[in-house]
Amino acid sequence: MLRVGSDFSGVGAFNQALIRLGIEYKEVFACDMDKYARETFIHNYGEPEYYPTNVYDREIPSESLDIYMTSPHCQAFSLAGKRLGKDDKRGILFFNSYEFIQVNKPRFFIFENVKGLLSDDGGKTFQEWCNMLGGKSVNGVPVLFPYEESVPYHLYWQVLNAKHHGVPQNRERVFLIGIRDDADNRFEFPREEHLTKRLKDVLEDEVGDKYFLSEKLLSYFGEHKEIHQERGNGFKFEPHTKETIYSNAISTKCGTRQTDPYIKVKSATSSGNLVLYNDKRLNETLQKNELPNGKPMMLDTYNQSIHEECPTLKARHAQNNDRKLWDGYKIRRLTPRECFRLMDFPDSFTWTVSDSQAYKQAGNSIVVNVLYKILKNLL
Repeated sequence: MLRVGSDFSGVGAFNQALIRLGIEYKEVFACDMDKYARETFIHNYGEPEYYPTNVYDREIPSESLDIYMTSPHCQAFSLAGKRLGKDDKRGILFFNSYEFIQVNKPRFFIFENVKGLLSDDGGKTFQEWCNMLGGKSVNGVPVLFPYEESVPYHLYWQVLNAKHHGVPQNRERVFLIGIRDDADNRFEFPREEHLTKRLKDVLEDEVGDKYFLSEKLLSYFGEHKEIHQERGNGFKFEPHTKETIYSNAISTKCGTRQTDPYIKVKSATSSGNLVLYNDKRLNETLQKNELPNGKPMMLDTYNQSIHEECPTLKARHAQNNDRKLWDGYKIRRLTPRECFRLMDFPDSFTWTVSDSQAYKQAGNSIVVNVLYKILKNLL
């Protein structure tokens, strides 16, 4: 039976991967300070025997673990020219995980972090992580002159994208795998696979009205999209259709940022015959079924679009049930269940917290199938 432990445990993506692997394990400890994440964790797996809230108060077990899983926030630090004192090190979360490895000497460890770790502080932060964690080798290259304080592990690191590992989400994360020097120290990251699951495969059939964007938020996104386009940057509002292959990365506040994944839904008017517009004069003109120049026009009331006879009118000015349309569609955010599906959690995973907390928990988690494939290769 594997002995495992995790810091920054969240809602248990590590547990999900172990369960999917089908290997019996003993959870020596888990640790997380977020009370709502703890509520969801306990709801799904029961409360661990040892479940501290703060990594600084968490005791280090004397018996070595088989696997230690951690995901500390990346914080810039540099040992070049000036060594950090013991008190200063405690303020940096990385050193807490490093200290655990140094004392407990687990057979394997796994770090997960955002891709931005690679460029943090000009790349110095990530280089220090490698220097401290890979005392024997880094990606198969022997370390000839290791740091005096580095742990004797063989370190492997790589950026993995969920969309290359069976999950329709464009989510890049860097993983660092450590193997103790006395263990078989060869490791290969999972190979990329052709994506067969599509975004539509994780979408719910029925979605409540509360998930559709309000006129105010949709107007805000529309205005800022034009600003971003003028500036030529990539931060813009681009809702997906059901035919989209994969979504962009979900965030902890999914449905509040322009770059979050949104879904375009075809809309029909409640009356079923005419699109209503904000402009009173224009609305009266449309009711006469003619343009100001006297030419006839057609309205597609199912798609809420205006045919070629009126190219200057934008369907996004239409409203339906107090929801503004965007290019003939109502726009909605993902539901919490869809977010967890995009993190590859099974539908048997449930929660009792609010939607806002569920979004946060999904966005903070790790894609289960990526962890599963890492563990499968490691074990």
